[in-house]
Amino acid sequence: MSADDTDTEPAGSRGPIEGDGRVDVGSVDVEALPGGLPACLEALLMAADQPQHTEGIAQALGLEVGAVRRALVDVQREYDGEPSDENGRDGGRPGRPRGFSLRHGARGWQLVTRAVYEPVVAAFVTAGQTARLSQAAFEALAIIAYRQPVTRAQIAGIRGVNSDGVVRSLLVRGLVRADGVDPETRAERLSTTDLFLDHMGIESLDDLPSLAPFMPAADTAIKDALQAGD
Repeated sequence: MSADDTDTEPAGSRGPIEGDGRVDVGSVDVEALPGGLPACLEALLMAADQPQHTEGIAQALGLEVGAVRRALVDVQREYDGEPSDENGRDGGRPGRPRGFSLRHGARGWQLVTRAVYEPVVAAFVTAGQTARLSQAAFEALAIIAYRQPVTRAQIAGIRGVNSDGVVRSLLVRGLVRADGVDPETRAERLSTTDLFLDHMGIESLDDLPSLAPFMPAADTAIKDALQAGD
């Protein structure tokens, strides 16, 4: 995973920028603190209750965006058990992969538990404390993800059953959102949210898995359709 120049803050959210690109927010000297910049990034991300953009972190620390981005990638590589940077600054010796990772998604940087350790986490968290999506909700969410924007009627048409209840649950969980109205039917359209991308571990809808391997061959689909018409 890589950090790129799309990691931006909303217009008007920055503090005053000096000529060298440094944000003038105070006199915090991160290198004077134990662990320097990497430790400061860890402390900030641990305290944050949502993903953070590179520019927002740089503004909070009074540092150049490029320096913060490089440090975040170094920390990410360290957590993955790789050398801290591509230049082998630590001698090129791989470390121990952590049970958590630093992920860069659509909403910014966030510390998350690695998916491979899900059985360990599930064993720790009781079933009553873990609210999982139902099969019906998963079906509706998949339809919205691949067909968006889509209306409730279109979802029901694909599933063959009324889906208002599961759609409401997806809206409440913040996985889908209202996305305007259909120009012909005037029905509300639905699309997925950035929170959905975060849960999927992807940065954009272009990263969704292809459905092609799960689709029947053309001749098989035609044969099934003819048999259904008999």
